[in-house]
Amino acid sequence: MTQLTGRPMLETPGELGSRPVLSALLTGVRTALLGLCAVGVPVLGLWVVTPYADDGAAGAVRLAAALWLLAHGAPVLRGAAEAPLTVTPLLLGLLAVGQLSRAAGRVAARRAGRPGGSGAAAVWAGYCAVGCAVVAQCAGAGEFRARVLPDLVVVALVAGAAVAAGARRGAPAPMAPPGVGGVLARALAGLPEALRPAGGEVAVRTAALAAGAGLLAVGGLVVAGAAVSAAASGSGSPGLFAGGPAAVAGVLLLSLVLLPNTVLWGAAYALGPGFAVGAGTLVSPVRTVLGPVPEFPLFALFPEPGAGGWRLVVCVLPALAGVAPGLLLGRAAAVGGVRSAGAVRPGGGWTPGATLAAVLAAALLVGGAAAALGWLSGGALAGGRMAGLGPVPWWTGLAAAGWVTAVAAPAALLTRFRLLRAAGGGTTPGSGALAVTARRGALLLRARAHAVVARLSGTPGGPRGGAGAAG
Repeated sequence: MTQLTGRPMLETPGELGSRPVLSALLTGVRTALLGLCAVGVPVLGLWVVTPYADDGAAGAVRLAAALWLLAHGAPVLRGAAEAPLTVTPLLLGLLAVGQLSRAAGRVAARRAGRPGGSGAAAVWAGYCAVGCAVVAQCAGAGEFRARVLPDLVVVALVAGAAVAAGARRGAPAPMAPPGVGGVLARALAGLPEALRPAGGEVAVRTAALAAGAGLLAVGGLVVAGAAVSAAASGSGSPGLFAGGPAAVAGVLLLSLVLLPNTVLWGAAYALGPGFAVGAGTLVSPVRTVLGPVPEFPLFALFPEPGAGGWRLVVCVLPALAGVAPGLLLGRAAAVGGVRSAGAVRPGGGWTPGATLAAVLAAALLVGGAAAALGWLSGGALAGGRMAGLGPVPWWTGLAAAGWVTAVAAPAALLTRFRLLRAAGGGTTPGSGALAVTARRGALLLRARAHAVVARLSGTPGGPRGGAGAAG
């Protein structure tokens, strides 16, 4: 850094190696400030280019602080009526959590093997210190107002989870605390032996991730199809684009940060339960009940009541998301849950009951994640009718788990059957070894029978045949 008096103006965390706690603390502060900049720079930029802004720079800063709190899932009050605003912009939340997790991982990697721990507590404290300043700045009277205690608690919990995940990844394997894989392994190990997919925790997690990625892809396809249909029909929100370039840029940025929420709503729509857009409403493939909704581009993608056509076809798409986990678990069932680059190992696979148990475990993971994400993607835009938006979490979780089970279970059993039959001619573990033993026994009996016939008939090569020929 530039030096004025022989000392650096600003020391980086790498230069504070002799002060690990201060280094980790500054890492947390820097990560929080970077997240604030990612939110504040576009907001202030839009305020600068707006020709007739309704508020000053203080209002723009307060809006940026409110968006940063919302990105962590913290509730915010809006307007003089103090209407609740709890919809989490998931794109901003993913950026904040990802940055903090990576920062904690780097600190833990630097602190590996050194006394004083991983530095995770100091990173968390630095991040929360900035969070306290943001809540204090947004606590006074204004268009957006923070709820001090709930916001501090939520920011602290989210930061703690992100720091713990990052520190676990950055710490060496013997020092890392057990994660989801360890909990899943213990749960599978507690099953009866006939239903236990031995060594299957990695396969179950991989299958759950494949199913989750498939459902997210389905949600993206639903949103893309709705956008194409809305563009073709000419529907939209033209009133929002009459305020000039600044209004257009603001609407587009807000639509971008809410795009992950929209994809999750699209996935809930394809799964069947759909989602709500206020009290007494429902948007699903089989039934749509809508009242007046705010004029917003993403809301223009909702189907009109009674609309059919391609929207009914999306009900089949979640079935495709269950094929990949079925194939993965069927392969794991044939090889006994052990990753192998070679051929299937006969006799080392799971029983059909263990295969179904692995499918159910993956489906439960997917259902739990779908319920949690459905809850995070919804919230309130105001009081009264708009106090409830988004999917119903438990309905979405049940539908996701049901789709995965219904498709992946037969796919896994069929894949296991074909691989075991191709490997050893059997359909159960151990059938390949039995087939090999039976084949060897048949060859041995055939050789002995041939030797007996050769002796009795005097055929050359037998003991008696050789003596008769000589005489």
